[in-house]
Amino acid sequence: MRLLIYGYGFAGRALARRMQAAGWDVAATFRDPAAAEAMRANGVTPLPADDKAAIAAALADVQAVLVTPPPGPDGCPALQVLVPALASAGAFPDWIGYLSTTGVYGDRRGGWVFEESRLAAQSLEGARRVAAERDWLEVARGMGLTLTIHRLPGIYGPGRSAFDRLREARATRYAAPGHVFSRIHVEDLAAELAASIARPRAGGIYNVCDDEPAPNSDVIAHAAGLLGVAPPPERPLDLDAMPPQARRFYAETKRVSNARAKAELGWRPAYPTYREGLAAVLKAGG
Repeated sequence: MRLLIYGYGFAGRALARRMQAAGWDVAATFRDPAAAEAMRANGVTPLPADDKAAIAAALADVQAVLVTPPPGPDGCPALQVLVPALASAGAFPDWIGYLSTTGVYGDRRGGWVFEESRLAAQSLEGARRVAAERDWLEVARGMGLTLTIHRLPGIYGPGRSAFDRLREARATRYAAPGHVFSRIHVEDLAAELAASIARPRAGGIYNVCDDEPAPNSDVIAHAAGLLGVAPPPERPLDLDAMPPQARRFYAETKRVSNARAKAELGWRPAYPTYREGLAAVLKAGG
């Protein structure tokens, strides 16, 4: 069995490890030539991200495709490469997974969102994701492809967590009563994607998050306790004074339901809250 990952980042590497452990061969795209050597060292076949001929050749014998890059002003970069490559190869993978974001729901003032909830993206990035989802769904219907969409909150894991921000003195806690976020451990994301590969459903859309939306301030304080350091003091929440990325983060608050992924895919997060997830990250040396 073969998997092709378009965009070998944090999520792609986690899925690659999981599928390799199950006996799959994995190929993935790269843009930085230096990354190709690291991919080979990890047993992953590197493919130049813009080499449609090489990607078409790889797609001819692939059962699953994961698409990870964020869309830009011209839409999803992977769509522009993979669609002609799929057509050229006459390939029909059993599963194509597109990684989107829960930002497509916009701000719900702490309310719950489900996959059928109205899309109301407020940020430019969220709006681009809405458009990319629409483009992929239209192409999949037109070509008869089995496409699934996976909407993600913040992803954390070893090397990318509150621990890193605390160690680098970048962690900030804001006093924002009632302001909660969902999150997902990268290994739980990989497990959900693997479950979807095992049970592909054309047009399937899944929220992928843990079971406990929580304030970011609480997460940082808990991580500080695990490290045995004092948490940074809380600051007043002032959106206008924040950097753009933090402003986007705090301009929206919602609780994201993962019930559909559990019901349809039989998936359960190994780290149902940030407490179990952070403990695992620390144990792993993160």
